Amino acid sequence: MRIVDIRDTVVPIKSDIANAYIDFSKMTVSVVAVITDLVRDGKPIVGFGFNSNGRYAQQGLLRERFIPRLKEAKSVDLIDAAGTNLDPHKMWDVMMKNEKPGGHGERSVAVGIVDMAVWDAVAKIEDKPLYRLLAERYRGGEVDQTVSIYAAGGYYYPGKGLQGLKDEMRSYLDRGYTAVKMKVGGVPLAEDLKRIEAVIEVVGEGKNVAVDVNGRFDIEQAIAFGKAIKPYKLRWYEEVGDPLDYALQKELAEHYELPMATGENLFSMVDARNLIRYGGMRTGLDILQFDPALSYGLVEYLRTLDMLREYGFSPRDCTPHGGHQMALNIAAGLGLGGNESYPDVFRPFNGFADNIAVENGRVRMPDLPGIGFEAKKELYPHMKELAGL
Repeated sequence: MRIVDIRDTVVPIKSDIANAYIDFSKMTVSVVAVITDLVRDGKPIVGFGFNSNGRYAQQGLLRERFIPRLKEAKSVDLIDAAGTNLDPHKMWDVMMKNEKPGGHGERSVAVGIVDMAVWDAVAKIEDKPLYRLLAERYRGGEVDQTVSIYAAGGYYYPGKGLQGLKDEMRSYLDRGYTAVKMKVGGVPLAEDLKRIEAVIEVVGEGKNVAVDVNGRFDIEQAIAFGKAIKPYKLRWYEEVGDPLDYALQKELAEHYELPMATGENLFSMVDARNLIRYGGMRTGLDILQFDPALSYGLVEYLRTLDMLREYGFSPRDCTPHGGHQMALNIAAGLGLGGNESYPDVFRPFNGFADNIAVENGRVRMPDLPGIGFEAKKELYPHMKELAGL
């Protein structure tokens, strides 16, 4: 077998929402199609990938470095020993040839996009859902048939008051969610406390509400906000300071004994390891949010999981950022603690397959080959057009 072509395009996901640090008025996403020479039902088998929200499209890096390296490589350097499927680990090595260590910013996002497409193709070639393929390769065949998810929203939006926020959160409960996440840190503390209390009024208990600062606070602000929200006993207090400020995270843990979460903006196993070594993260309490789609893909994420086990953490301590189908498959196949979900924002890349219902805060995994993009009617046309299907 061989790769016939690798194509990319850019899709806008702009909206008027904002968190404490950025708005999404010009946000874009890269989409990649890896087209193979294998044919099923009269059509080539194609793997698709895209980057998570919050990082812009990566067309320059994809076209200048990573896609050309794969196209220039010999087929033997891209496929498995049997010659019947792609080898994601070999392809990752080809993409990263002549890349110096460090600098895990946008490069890791570009590689992660292609990596997602490769794993989608690999699972389709074996005619299996990706989560099942991962379970067979790395977990002795054990699969989580359902995955715990929470609804991420509660963004700052022009003209959206407390009633609008409550209506949004109530809509998530109506759709089967039991836990939600909201943005904080973008308005004065007193105003954010009113917003938190309004959401708790809807969802019933603080343990069903997580708050996300998006890295906005310094240590003094972090401690003050933590002290103010402690009585609510929230689900978690997320990404309070700069993601690379491990000292801040460690010091905050000395003042805030309840669950915290971070990691979505750490883009390599080495950066994740530094968080574990120096950030004061607590096993069985804190949540690790490394996003495989932003951090060099699943190949690197497997290395991160191995590292976490060495430090006494479990895959169950991981709930990836991103709210996408790739992370959902990884959660089910590798036994993670859960997955994020975006019911309403970042369309059409938000959410999961159309026929997946949320029941009591969990989703049941569908029996779809690959990642399952074809079952998402709002998203798949972008991919289908790119691949020429």
